[in-house]
Amino acid sequence: MLVRPVFSALLLAAPGIAGEFAVLTTGFRIEAERHEVEGDQVTLFTKGGGTMRIPREAVARFEPDGRIPEATRPDQESGKEETLDEIVARFSAESGLPEALVHSVIAAESAYDADAVSSRGAVGLMQLMPGTARDLQVSDRRNPGENVRGGTMYLRQLLDRYRESPESLLLALAAYNAGPGRVDNYNGLPPFNETRLFVRRVLDRFLALTDDK
Repeated sequence: MLVRPVFSALLLAAPGIAGEFAVLTTGFRIEAERHEVEGDQVTLFTKGGGTMRIPREAVARFEPDGRIPEATRPDQESGKEETLDEIVARFSAESGLPEALVHSVIAAESAYDADAVSSRGAVGLMQLMPGTARDLQVSDRRNPGENVRGGTMYLRQLLDRYRESPESLLLALAAYNAGPGRVDNYNGLPPFNETRLFVRRVLDRFLALTDDK
């Protein structure tokens, strides 16, 4: 499976932090606190001490982030219930993930059905297994907010786990579906049709969404 290099380790920092944007040649923007250029690679330093490396040729330019941090979210002040888009936006930002990636995982995992249950016992929008939910302190897997919070945290952990690999996104998605143990055992994408199909579905949707930017 071919994956565009720029997306192989794609991680975004949360909005509202003074820093900059790396504007890619595709038009997609990656938020970072700062960057360093070394040879043909650019290292972006993201919120919380995370880093990502992308090919220098994939970056068109850097732009300063002139936004003012928000003290509170509007829904916190008004008390209104968040929409799913707002939930995804909030927890994507907190985990440093592109919203398009989280939406792509939700679409592939549950087709946006908060009550979806797999044959293996995974539940909810991002299909959390009982043990994973317990580790992430998700008490109600059918609750969209809790499920997306747990799912984004888990995907963030997996991206960090494989961050040194040029195929970090592919490996993280494979581990999300099949478990990191199997990815490590096979030293790459496991030879399972379900996992390979899941990774392809997520990547295809993710690339389509980012191409629209």
